[in-house]
Amino acid sequence: MSLSYPVASDHQLGRLLQIGMVLEEVVEARAYEHHEALDDAVLDEDIVDLLEEAAEESAEHRRRLEALVAELDADPVAYKEIEELVAARYESDTDFDGVLYDQLCNEETAYKFYDDLVAAIEGSDVRFGVDRGRLLSTLREIREEEKEGAEEVTELMEADA
Repeated sequence: MSLSYPVASDHQLGRLLQIGMVLEEVVEARAYEHHEALDDAVLDEDIVDLLEEAAEESAEHRRRLEALVAELDADPVAYKEIEELVAARYESDTDFDGVLYDQLCNEETAYKFYDDLVAAIEGSDVRFGVDRGRLLSTLREIREEEKEGAEEVTELMEADA
């Protein structure tokens, strides 16, 4: 599924929103994984706070996306199929050198996805089963939060340097 073309149907929009839900799940899971896997001595308070905030924010984003999908007249796609799409397109096989690099990658990936999704919806003249203004407003807010998250990680990385 490509975001280089305008969104053409409720079904396609639903599928793209589901991809966003899985991306958020990945970010949330990785933040929790980093928090639990690393010794507290390795993580300073700022990094712990960042990981907790990232996990909570991702859970909230997922709930907001689920609400949009529920309003669409589209059949949901099997979670496994969406998970495979996300893995093929958005997950990296690269081992990142440290928690902050991994978190930055997660935040930037999510930001890019939402930026592309907003552009694909804006480029569409399709009437969706969900209010276009609310849809775009929600996605723009999530995109902005992802951008802010990437900026926070960058600031922490610069402070560590």
